Amino acid sequence: MKWFPWRRRHAEHDTAPLEPDSEQVAEWLEPATENPRARAERFWERWHELLPQINSALGDSEPKRIEHLLCEEVAAIHPELHFSVERGQRAVYALVVTGQERPDLRPYTDAWQRAAPSEDMIWEYHDSVPPVPDPTEVTVNIGEHRLRLADVRVAAQVDRDAGVVDVAVHHPQLAALTDEARTAMTFLPLDATLGERLAAERLRRVEAAETVPEHAITLLELRTIVRGLAGQDADGNPLGADHSER
Repeated sequence: MKWFPWRRRHAEHDTAPLEPDSEQVAEWLEPATENPRARAERFWERWHELLPQINSALGDSEPKRIEHLLCEEVAAIHPELHFSVERGQRAVYALVVTGQERPDLRPYTDAWQRAAPSEDMIWEYHDSVPPVPDPTEVTVNIGEHRLRLADVRVAAQVDRDAGVVDVAVHHPQLAALTDEARTAMTFLPLDATLGERLAAERLRRVEAAETVPEHAITLLELRTIVRGLAGQDADGNPLGADHSER
């Protein structure tokens, strides 16, 4: 689904987070060091300036031309934010800037989303990774393996009092993957199905299952269960809300 994913992972063995190296960005940060709103507004000023260059690179199917540029601009908001450019659901492209549901980063993503321009035919904007319309149509490449999310089966234990679900995720090729790839293939289907925010809010324990669990369900069935717990309908809208104008 992604034109290019760029996920900054923060771990002891990783390199230090990228800091802005543009003199212009560094200068802009001087008066906005501890002000998420000011940083967000600076980002969108730069976004409008750079948009012709960004659209040109994507139109030429050469996203690497602007990968470092966007990396620098997002780091100017906060160096531990992650971003990706993906195929949009309502527009051609979607720009996702996320703190992976870390509470300390939420002021930055909230400010970024509030300052975002209106969506148009080319761009939509998300402050968390959204679910894909139908995860069963997605095939992912992990190393030498091509894995269909349609083959994923999930055991779900629902705690209705707490409003959360414990899940075990199975794919027929899970046992053939490395530990790192197995972990990725455990969480990736859940993010694709629920979106980053709903998964963080409603999934409590997650584990991999190398054999098919008893009473396993599909990803779309899991989506229905979790959205129901969250008070959402099948399309992810709040129950009882009027969406006739959408």
